[in-house]
Amino acid sequence: MAKAARDLGFEYCAYGLRMPLPVSNPKMLLLSNYSTEWQQRYASENYLAVDPTVAHGIQSAMPVVWSPQLFASCPDFWADASGHGLKHGWAQSSFDAKSNVGMLTLARSQEEISLAELRENSVQLSWLAQVVHEGGVRLASMKRDAEPAIMLTAREVEVLRWTADGKTSGEVAQIMDISERTVNFHITNSLVKLGVVNKTAGVVKAAMLRLL
Repeated sequence: MAKAARDLGFEYCAYGLRMPLPVSNPKMLLLSNYSTEWQQRYASENYLAVDPTVAHGIQSAMPVVWSPQLFASCPDFWADASGHGLKHGWAQSSFDAKSNVGMLTLARSQEEISLAELRENSVQLSWLAQVVHEGGVRLASMKRDAEPAIMLTAREVEVLRWTADGKTSGEVAQIMDISERTVNFHITNSLVKLGVVNKTAGVVKAAMLRLL
């Protein structure tokens, strides 16, 4: 990752991964060649909570380039990062079928990132983000048994969506024009697939996995 970053003209690189399960304690992976001082500073000041690149990356897979406008809401963080040599940067998130979210960040201390540079390197940058994400997921999964992808049928998803809206099995049956027994059949199948014991847990887990 560091060599690829250097080949693209960046001194620093970082990759963060958030896996959705277990819900009570999502698995995290952080890799970077940032200085130890900056890593400690980032953690001690809880910059994760205000980092606008992270806020963007959680919601979008579109790349983002660092700018004063991007960091307008957190000038102290921006100044602190710049003081540690992180003045110009680019970041892009990757999402996958298991709802893992990863973000690659490339940064440097000199030279702004020009539009010409972005156009020239856009394919390599996006490719690198995806490759690093796939590698990060494999690395994190080595420390635990990889969970198989959960596949719900269209009917199971529809039933869980209505359940999430607070509808009872009887109400869902009327809405979907099927029997209450059929509704409960779909709910039971969903709970087995999701590995949970009740409807509330099923709805929460399905939502966390972006199945709804």
